[in-house]
Amino acid sequence: MRLDVFFTHNEVKQGDTMGRLVAIVDVLRASTTVATALGNGAKTVIPVEGADGVIARAREFERSAVLLTGEQKMLPIPGFDLGNSPQSFTEEAVEGKTILITTTNGTRALLGVQGARDIVIASYVNFTAVLTLMKVAASSNTDIAIICAGEEGSFTLEDAACAGRYVRAIPKRAESVVVNDAALASVLIEKRYGDNIAKVFKESTHGKALEGAGFGDDLAAAAQVDSYPVVPIYQDRQITKLGPERAR
Repeated sequence: MRLDVFFTHNEVKQGDTMGRLVAIVDVLRASTTVATALGNGAKTVIPVEGADGVIARAREFERSAVLLTGEQKMLPIPGFDLGNSPQSFTEEAVEGKTILITTTNGTRALLGVQGARDIVIASYVNFTAVLTLMKVAASSNTDIAIICAGEEGSFTLEDAACAGRYVRAIPKRAESVVVNDAALASVLIEKRYGDNIAKVFKESTHGKALEGAGFGDDLAAAAQVDSYPVVPIYQDRQITKLGPERAR
């Protein structure tokens, strides 16, 4: 089986995802926010391209049933209910709600995937839960692609380090798994930082930008491994939590 990492969604060709388990990684912050929302009882999360798209999609629902959420250039969108800060997606705020979300990088990476067998949203906060799904795929020789959202088409340290954590943890029998150069590089990055995820964020360009914009608490939340042990699966244009009712 193949296990490939792509450091930005711009690198991905259609053949790279066909028939594969695809994991989207946008640690700061979309992946973390999605896992947090579903972990706190959101009914579903619907990724949408752009603020205007969110507003248009919201017309399909009773206003009380949905939350308009997302960010532009890290900041909450004026007039929306929530931004992209995972800590604002509390149980009180999201339980039973449909979340419409648009972000600069994460939703774009997700909506660009074509032909995948399954698409999962991965981060540190749901690491072990998603890893379990990846191990099942690997055991059945299903190819895996880990796509880092990056930052407006550029490499990001935090997404690469998280991808490397997954690559290192997926069982590999000698000569049975073929990995690309980005997967090997992501492992080297992950080894450099190990469990010091806070240092990854502190040294990453986007982590510094979020800190400077007043979102330092989001960095601490995103570094909490397994704090929301859910498997967010994207299917039929929405993200729901994998469970008994959605077993693969």
